[in-house]
Amino acid sequence: MQAERKWRLIRFSITALVLFAVWLLFTASLGMYSIVMGIIGSVFIAALTYDVFIAQHQANLRFFVPRPLQLAVYLIILVISLYTASARVLAAVITGKVNPRIVHFRTRLRSDFARMVLAVSITFTPGTITLDLNDDHLTVHWLFCSTTHKKAAGEAVKGRLEKYLQRVWL
Repeated sequence: MQAERKWRLIRFSITALVLFAVWLLFTASLGMYSIVMGIIGSVFIAALTYDVFIAQHQANLRFFVPRPLQLAVYLIILVISLYTASARVLAAVITGKVNPRIVHFRTRLRSDFARMVLAVSITFTPGTITLDLNDDHLTVHWLFCSTTHKKAAGEAVKGRLEKYLQRVWL
């Protein structure tokens, strides 16, 4: 029971801190009124939504706190992937060589947060758009489809991103 209360408090605190950071980012004001209202609003909303923000089944730090060094490596890999995919899309626009298809595949990531980051990263990468993320199943529109086999398509679309995300969030 004590551990459950501790995790509830940790989830509430993280939710309130994230909400307050977003408040500061959007208001762009460090005035006393803005800070006080941000704290009050963040605490109130966190009290209502911390269960949604960080689900009970993932009430463990390893599911939503990234490893900083591995996160930096992942962001570098993501930027490299963005530029290489952009060049490939540019070449496809010029040559007209595309084969758009919708592919379905699974991810090996266990954390909901890591799965969401993978889906967003796939969408950020030119030539792919994540249409649906349901548990560990992803549906992606892929501009350069070379196979519809689930495992092969998944490896081609996810590429290195999933491998590096596994290191960021356990």
